[in-house]
Amino acid sequence: MPLTQYTMNPAEKRASFGLAGIYGLRMLGLFIILPIFALYAEHLPGGENHILMGLALGVYGLTQAILQIPAGWMSDRYGRKPIIYGGLIVFALGSFVAASADSIYGVIIGRAIQGAGAINAAVMALTADLTREEVRTKAMAMIGMTIGLTFSFSLVLSPLLHGILGVPGIFAMTGVLAIVAIGLVRFVIPNPALTHFHSDTEASRSKFAEVLRNKDLLRLDFGIFSLHAILMSVFIQVPFILKNNGLEVAQHWQVYLPVMLLAFMLMVPPIIIAEKKAKMKQVFILAIALAFSAQLLLLVGPNSLWLVAAALLIFFTAFNILEASLPSLISKIAPLAAKGTAMGVYSSVQFLGAFFGAVMGGVLMQHVGHNSVLMFSAGLLLLWLIVASTMNPPRAVSTKLYHLLALSESEAVQLQLQLAAVQGVREVLVIASEGIACLKVDMQGFDESAIQQLVLKGNSNVSK
Repeated sequence: MPLTQYTMNPAEKRASFGLAGIYGLRMLGLFIILPIFALYAEHLPGGENHILMGLALGVYGLTQAILQIPAGWMSDRYGRKPIIYGGLIVFALGSFVAASADSIYGVIIGRAIQGAGAINAAVMALTADLTREEVRTKAMAMIGMTIGLTFSFSLVLSPLLHGILGVPGIFAMTGVLAIVAIGLVRFVIPNPALTHFHSDTEASRSKFAEVLRNKDLLRLDFGIFSLHAILMSVFIQVPFILKNNGLEVAQHWQVYLPVMLLAFMLMVPPIIIAEKKAKMKQVFILAIALAFSAQLLLLVGPNSLWLVAAALLIFFTAFNILEASLPSLISKIAPLAAKGTAMGVYSSVQFLGAFFGAVMGGVLMQHVGHNSVLMFSAGLLLLWLIVASTMNPPRAVSTKLYHLLALSESEAVQLQLQLAAVQGVREVLVIASEGIACLKVDMQGFDESAIQQLVLKGNSNVSK
């Protein structure tokens, strides 16, 4: 297959950058209040109840988890853009409700509405509609990188904006950004020539049972659930720790900025080792252990700003490694025909984890005390470490997608058998209705030229 087929054309670049920007704006609205909300909520009527504070912080995860897969299915029926418009409008409405709230109850309602603007699955499906199979992985990687950058940017920007706008102003700003995103969808993102189901990016009702029976996938789902539960519990506790060390909210960025910059640099070598040296399980286990040690360090050194900063550096380095590794592991382990479903379940569980972590952190603070939140996080990480240690080391494989011309079902079956016989191919799925051949192949020893010849031969036969 010519190299140019792996290069995005201008329309694909425009769509990928635009959709990554929309996804980033959406996630910015959810992330940006994390470092400051706990301190703000205490001064709201009802906010002295830490359970309500945790509910306000995490309730968006509950509504997001419930609605995102159905919203993706609705986008198949009613179109991608109408669902994205609707989700952004709902998110903006929730932001303005939270901005105008004069009690913790109003913020809870606003945050629940924010989460109901679930556009993640529809954005992924639109990305698949607007990109060829050969470059779709790049487009999805751009969205993934945008999420990571948005999260880090939020931690630094949030304390700075707090001093200028206050939390209500930040909520209002996120509503305005959602309206801006509607304009991007309308005027920057192309309209897809054809909208159809994509098994590699969308959840299929028929595959849920298969995904939920897969023990390796369930281990990873437990992992992302735990990771985001711990993340939310960290932001229930850490703002108070920084404040007790003499840092006002507007100064918290002075800790977050160097921590996040260093964490990004420190995550790169382990990720390279995991992928290139086929040490995924070892790096994965090490990252969980590092996150566990960070919680212990916060427990023993909350009165030393240097120890707190060191603990945050260790935690966010581990968090970045795990956040990057988990989707890669899902892709390696999930059956090709169920990949989109596996990712849909994974994403929903991630948001459920955020809800659980925020609420549990609030409950523990209310009834036990501040240190109990860190002990909860450490305990959950220890449980995850035990669960992860039982996982089978993933094979060193990568996924390849090839575009096919229209095939009959019998031709698709024949091509699938031929592709499966090629050296280095672990799994093959040819979907005539979607016009794709999807392969899991060894990262070393894979005869790609043979695959390209078979695909070209199949397309040549169809075109005659």
